[in-house]
Amino acid sequence: MKTSDQYLKIVEWSEEDKCYVGTCPGLMLGGVHGKDEAKVFQELCTVVDEWIRNYKKDGDPLPAATSGRDFSGKFVVRVGKDLHRALYLESLRIGESLNSYCVDVLSKGTGAAKQSKGKAQSAARVKLTTRERAPRPAM
Repeated sequence: MKTSDQYLKIVEWSEEDKCYVGTCPGLMLGGVHGKDEAKVFQELCTVVDEWIRNYKKDGDPLPAATSGRDFSGKFVVRVGKDLHRALYLESLRIGESLNSYCVDVLSKGTGAAKQSKGKAQSAARVKLTTRERAPRPAM
């Protein structure tokens, strides 16, 4: 397995840009774009390899892998007291637990459908943010 296989690569259509945009969140800022989805993915793989080489050349540690991760289904979200109260009151109003209500709200916000037993299904296409790091020059 190549080091670059450890990083999630996303190619999606951008209605705003009228082209495919390829990104590798967590490893690099920006991305690549073009009219052909397969070519964008191929170019993205090349750019990811370049970023990895630059990290190694500079002696910087690689960011944590973003591909093949397992998720527990649990995470902690800190919210202000007013939002906590509003969420709690709305969950009471509709007769759901606070947890079930928040899962439903988050699912709708990401476009994921709510599965039976209160578990959220992951979205087919996810728009992720990139890590906050100054862009590295291309080789």
